[in-house]
Amino acid sequence: MATFFGEVVVAPSRAGVDDEEETEETAEDREIRRELQEKREITVLWTPGAAGSPAEEPLRCSRFIVAVGHNAVAFLSAFILDSVCWNIVGAVKLWNEWCQTTNATSVLPTDSFCLFYQLISDPTVLLCQCSCYVAEDQQFQWLEKVFGHIGKKGLQVTILSTCPVAEYKTQESTLTLPSPFLKALKTKEFKEEVCCPLLEQPNIVRDLPAAVLSYCQVWQIPAVLYQCYTDIIKLDAVTIEAFKPLLSSKPLKNLVKVFGGLRCL
Repeated sequence: MATFFGEVVVAPSRAGVDDEEETEETAEDREIRRELQEKREITVLWTPGAAGSPAEEPLRCSRFIVAVGHNAVAFLSAFILDSVCWNIVGAVKLWNEWCQTTNATSVLPTDSFCLFYQLISDPTVLLCQCSCYVAEDQQFQWLEKVFGHIGKKGLQVTILSTCPVAEYKTQESTLTLPSPFLKALKTKEFKEEVCCPLLEQPNIVRDLPAAVLSYCQVWQIPAVLYQCYTDIIKLDAVTIEAFKPLLSSKPLKNLVKVFGGLRCL
């Protein structure tokens, strides 16, 4: 305590021995940490013999389409996926503080799940619907366990995701933007035309879509991310419709569902 104004007083500190004693981890703490790490472990279950390959070999894959988030997932369900042309060949099981995947393969658009589908007529085409949140510390596991089972030779990846329009950085007011709208970000190896304007700096992408795109950049895999900026985060028909320009893109145009003899473009 100071005895006069201006006196320099050394504040009491618990650094040193007290600090070490305070941060010492007990056996119970270590057990809790171990159990939590095990609970956060991602499990990827693949159907044996999927894509006609032995279980020990990577799946041969020419196109891998990844939809992340409820609206991107619903877009694929509405315009690409059906039970006649596609088979479920894999699923991701995970748990974190924000979600827990369902064990069912018959899912609703509002469920949390991550499923892999294979095109029956061309088993080299794979599709992933991921409506669950993959936490930052689980993304590397997801990448290693999913791409570790997929052959990288001749592979092209297309990623679909959504993002709040409030996160879009522009000199204009976001209130004047025609939301929802698409922006694209691609790896250096992706040489095809994109279906919308490229994402401008200093905008960034994040979470699992960014992790997948970064993985493809490191492994020199041609990949493109189509991000839909929207002011409605929940499942929304207008946001789903915003992805429709992608139906004419090379990776998707021959996968579009046929309704009444006409492709739904």
